[in-house]
Amino acid sequence: MTDQPEQIIEGEKPTDEALEKGRLLFAGPCQFLLGVPDMAHLPAPGHPELAFAGRSNVGKSSLINALTGRNTLARTSNTPGRTQELNFFRLGVDPRPLILVDLPGYGYAKVTRSKVKAWTGTIRDYLRGRQTLKRVMVLIDSRHGIKDNDREIMKMLDEAAVSYQIVLTKLDKLSRTDQSLIIDKVNQQARVFVACHPHIHATSAEKGTGIAELRADIARFCEG
Repeated sequence: MTDQPEQIIEGEKPTDEALEKGRLLFAGPCQFLLGVPDMAHLPAPGHPELAFAGRSNVGKSSLINALTGRNTLARTSNTPGRTQELNFFRLGVDPRPLILVDLPGYGYAKVTRSKVKAWTGTIRDYLRGRQTLKRVMVLIDSRHGIKDNDREIMKMLDEAAVSYQIVLTKLDKLSRTDQSLIIDKVNQQARVFVACHPHIHATSAEKGTGIAELRADIARFCEG
């Protein structure tokens, strides 16, 4: 049994105006556009894109559902590797909608090695060459911290000069003391990665911790 998580966010607290912009953005329309199995089916670049990446079963789908307030927008499963495509969602309305991209989980998955290799190649190709990609949210399970597979993706993003930001998930699974410890540890580890944004988001999709702040941060990418 863990303590109820308090609001622990690494970085400056957003203004009331920024929080309201985030709330309005995610309270608006959010439409699933398509699932992309490989680079040949990638849609033409257009509106700004923000991608969510993370190890299998890190809680990407749960986080996207919590952000949008829709329980079934992104599929959730206890089986690692359920998301097998790049799933594109259109958030907001013209003239400045934002495209959210849910990437296949990397790391362990109950599928063939050849399938995992294909997913990994597609993810890497997308992250390296997408001009409209504004930022990647790299999700890290707060119970485990940064693992070797996370470091591989972060190093690749560094080399490709793609801006990314760490989002800790499942914060409610830790005591308040352990929450502070993991945030401090990840903050120290992240400093060696040159393309990593210094602001770490700490969240719980189940309890709602950090969701409003993350919405506010994401909403900035809709501004002209």
